Amino acid sequence: MPTSLAPSKQPKLPSLTGLRFIAAVLVFFFHASLIFIAMNPFSDPGTADTFRWLFSKAGWIGVSFFFVLSGFVLTWSARPGDTVTGFWRRRVLKIFPNHIATWALAMLLFGGATIPVGVWLPNLLLVHSWSPNQAVFLSLNAPAWSLCSELLFYLLFPFLLRPVQRLKERTLWFWAGAMIAGMLAVQLVTDFLAPSSPAQAGTDITIWQFWFGYNFPPVRMFEFVLGMILARLVMAKAMPRVGIIPAAVLCVVGYAAALAVPFLYGLNLMTVVPIALLICAVARADIESTPTFLRNRTWQWLGEVSFGFYLAQQIVLSFVRNTLMDKQTVSTPVGLVVLAVELAGALALGWLLMVCIERPVMRRWAFPRRKVATPVDAVPSQQPNPAPNSAP
Repeated sequence: MPTSLAPSKQPKLPSLTGLRFIAAVLVFFFHASLIFIAMNPFSDPGTADTFRWLFSKAGWIGVSFFFVLSGFVLTWSARPGDTVTGFWRRRVLKIFPNHIATWALAMLLFGGATIPVGVWLPNLLLVHSWSPNQAVFLSLNAPAWSLCSELLFYLLFPFLLRPVQRLKERTLWFWAGAMIAGMLAVQLVTDFLAPSSPAQAGTDITIWQFWFGYNFPPVRMFEFVLGMILARLVMAKAMPRVGIIPAAVLCVVGYAAALAVPFLYGLNLMTVVPIALLICAVARADIESTPTFLRNRTWQWLGEVSFGFYLAQQIVLSFVRNTLMDKQTVSTPVGLVVLAVELAGALALGWLLMVCIERPVMRRWAFPRRKVATPVDAVPSQQPNPAPNSAP
């Protein structure tokens, strides 16, 4: 890519690229396990319910991981000489082409002609998560809701970077704790001050609580800023030396806690600290050139395709279960085959999005052919493998 930007002063972190796919596949199995929208393929009640329970928090932890990682990677990869408008341009080009392609595919496959403009237009423009109307914030290609939060992150990041960079090292832990306290405050407000509304399908909370406590973009800023602060902590070598395996075990413990606590507090609060430790542990492994399986060619490919895979998985699941199978459930062995086919289909579609849309667009338009702007601030440039904008 032609660019006059100075290179980042920080080493690359390829293992974080591979780790992205694990988060994306957790979101896939979460959606595949849902019974109330007929995504769960198993006819045996015990198998279906076990599958649903096992992955009932997987989507939440996957999306939270993406939000924290996004703040971490963008701060870590900041390059001198970048511009605010250049940064916005690259981030919009990164997410919108794939989103528009999957939006169009969802409209084509799932009766777009019958969907009112007040539903499909906010979805197309990625502002639908700002609406408390369930028919809007979970419309069409449901995983795209997380891109509304990512757009807010990108809009504010150039103005947050310098203040975060100027934080004194001795205050970084205080601010990290403040972000987690902010997440707790959101759930307390959601729990005790929420107006009444109908129950959200598949949850123990109301539609308003689910929207405000999980989908409303401003409340997810705490995870993004936490990721920015974590990058500063790693740069300053101020993070405790927690290995990848202990951090992964803590993620399992946090996941178990999320299954046990009331629904609202299991959305992201129980898992955010383990996620933070895991991201920092994997980053440190790359900094110190410690071998990890996440750096091999297969996992790098999976990480690179994870954004397209994330956006494609719900479309594939819905097409297979609703169109090809007419919502019919099957025996456990056949159900496992169905899941394997759905996973392969989502990977294939994600790969097509990457090679046919994402990469060509970024090569052609991410950077100007020649420098035309005066640097106004140090904001990150587009990396070859940036954090996925999802989700979650």
